[in-house]
Amino acid sequence: MLVDGDVVLRPIRVRDQRAWREVNRRNRDWLRPWEATIPPPTPSGPIAHRPTYRQMVRHLRSEANAGRMLPFVIEYQGRLVGQLTVAGITWGSMCSGHVGYWVDQSVAGRGVMPTAVALVVDHCFRTVGLHRVEVCIRPENRPSRRVVEKLGFREEGLRPRYLHIDGAWRDHMVFALTAEEVPEGLLGRWRRARSQSASAEAPGAGPTGAPPHVPRNPQNTPGNPG
Repeated sequence: MLVDGDVVLRPIRVRDQRAWREVNRRNRDWLRPWEATIPPPTPSGPIAHRPTYRQMVRHLRSEANAGRMLPFVIEYQGRLVGQLTVAGITWGSMCSGHVGYWVDQSVAGRGVMPTAVALVVDHCFRTVGLHRVEVCIRPENRPSRRVVEKLGFREEGLRPRYLHIDGAWRDHMVFALTAEEVPEGLLGRWRRARSQSASAEAPGAGPTGAPPHVPRNPQNTPGNPG
């Protein structure tokens, strides 16, 4: 379990089904444009079906046990508000993974998702032993791009027609961090940025209260509304 204030990341469970489905149902219109979809079958390829919740959890657990994935749900003030997964974990000479996430629209803009991403990046670098973490986001997904912008992710470029999202192959922007770029920890950097931003917005704060510039180098990995 990873915790910072009201934000908690914990492993996804089968008994989360009711809460998970309820959040998804309320956020259908908010999430649909950014969700991964299954492409039409090719003449020689198998027909794929969208998994049930239980099948999804079993798959996530199997991948986690194999060391290829870290699946979490996000809780805020004690209730389930989203999901965050570190997937595609590769070891050997790469030691890398990519982060995908979604969050309840009712808590968007409260710093929940940047905090959750910062928590999991620090966990990946300091505990798991990864060297690099990336986030892939559709250029049109401004809320998700704001998450990585706030955290200071480095923009690496565009991957054309990278993932099948909302019924078609979509371009994605790639943002990444390596462990050397955040020796002090990403959560600590995020806390300082929030504190400086709050000071700058306080009554009477002059130019010296402005936060330092964070370069615009910011799951979506599939489904990354921030």
